[in-house]
Amino acid sequence: MPFFRSWAPEWLIKIILFSMTLPGIIIFFLPLSNVNAAAGYYGCEPADIQFSVALFYAGYVGFYSLERRFFSFLAAKEYFLLFTTLQILACLICYCTREIGILLPVRFIQGMLFAGNVNLSLTLIFTRLSSERGREISFSVFFGILICALPFNNLITADLIDSYNFNIVYKTAIFSYLPGLVFLALTMSNYRTHARFHLYKLDWQSFVLFSIILVLVGYISIFGQEYYWLEDRRILAGVIGIIVLTGISIFRQQSIKRPYIDLRVFRYRNFKVGLLILFVMYICRFASGIVNTYFAAELHLDPFHISYINIFNLAGLVIGVIIACCMVLQKKNIRYIWGAGFTMLLIFHGIMYYSFDVQADEFNYYIPLFVQGLGVGLIMVPTIIFIISSVPSAIGPSAAAAALTIRYLGFCASIALINFFELFEKSRHYNAFQDHLSAVDPAVKIFLHRQTAKLAAGGMPEGKAIKAANKLLTGRLNAQNHVRFAMDYYEIMVWILAASLLLIVLFPYLNRTALYLKSRKLSPA
Repeated sequence: MPFFRSWAPEWLIKIILFSMTLPGIIIFFLPLSNVNAAAGYYGCEPADIQFSVALFYAGYVGFYSLERRFFSFLAAKEYFLLFTTLQILACLICYCTREIGILLPVRFIQGMLFAGNVNLSLTLIFTRLSSERGREISFSVFFGILICALPFNNLITADLIDSYNFNIVYKTAIFSYLPGLVFLALTMSNYRTHARFHLYKLDWQSFVLFSIILVLVGYISIFGQEYYWLEDRRILAGVIGIIVLTGISIFRQQSIKRPYIDLRVFRYRNFKVGLLILFVMYICRFASGIVNTYFAAELHLDPFHISYINIFNLAGLVIGVIIACCMVLQKKNIRYIWGAGFTMLLIFHGIMYYSFDVQADEFNYYIPLFVQGLGVGLIMVPTIIFIISSVPSAIGPSAAAAALTIRYLGFCASIALINFFELFEKSRHYNAFQDHLSAVDPAVKIFLHRQTAKLAAGGMPEGKAIKAANKLLTGRLNAQNHVRFAMDYYEIMVWILAASLLLIVLFPYLNRTALYLKSRKLSPA
């Protein structure tokens, strides 16, 4: 198809198309690369930074189905130039502002623009691939880049954020868009695959309903534990809003002729199993964030060392995606792929449960992080293909949209679980420690005496030395609380992963779905 001028080499076109998705993927999880630096720059809480990522994700998920109408209305070149230019302007606003009230809505808009950018890039690549093998490799490359975003961001932004203000990363994103934008402006033609389909009868109502639901889910997941869930009116109103809007949205999808997401996809058993597997994997995927927090809070590693350690996780992700792609191309049974992936995740969580301590050697965590990346890399791409393969190709886009929604819900559920264990379990363990520690406890008396003696020997007055020793005791207590919360979280993950492996082994219908990608116009989930 003559989307591109004849002088442009095929290999260079594919590289540029993939590279155009890279800046968007980087700014996707960018605030999570250094939450404290971002919160300090914008003068907000870390939870607000998490919410900015959820808003980007919600914009991507909510706009995914509506975006197809704009692709039908605009020529590919016009579409690409428009959406990429708007994304650059959005990054410029993020670079210039320090107001969290401005940043949050812009992040949602960035998610919408990311949906257009990614879907067009992958659609153009798919139309240039005549074989199923090529489409599956393209899927693997795209999702490989996506799941590598967090450790890759940590690696490339650690030095930038340490040397400059946090907003420098948005300036970097602006310049990273420009080479590809110039190349595509020169090489793309104005070719259309079909007649211009005007933007009338846009289902913007479904988009608004769906987006509000997604935003409310993100808000409740992130702020729920902080506000004590339903005891707070805002959280209660959000839950009621989700229930009411979900009911309205389901009724609307069943009533209209062209539903936003075709609910017939939920009639297929393997589709629902695939969604469950994807949801569990996404919850386990972000457990590595607890490890990074542990490195910073308890082992006192700086962002540079943490980013270097995460290279092992990054290597595991890349190798896992490559192995999974090979297994898909060889038509391996999905049980073997999932079994291997979830076994890796189970090993990682089991090892980490016994590895958390207030003092540890960072070398002990290289192999576990590699294993975690290997497990996630093995599961991601085959699961997406399995979900799309489980339904007829006519409703494949709705299956992809549902898979994208489940990934967002898994991301929110992961944040909600981590916040619950961090805020609630820390408090519970702190109270438990206080019940067993007192001034007359022999171990406490010995610790306070030793620390007071050390401080006094260093020249500190006796009164201040006693106060400082008590602060050191409190610090040790907080460290133990953090370790215990991490262990509790990983214990729950072990049980969830064990149940998932049992489901994979016992579920009799998994062999009845072949992994394939038949459609050349299928957009990624």
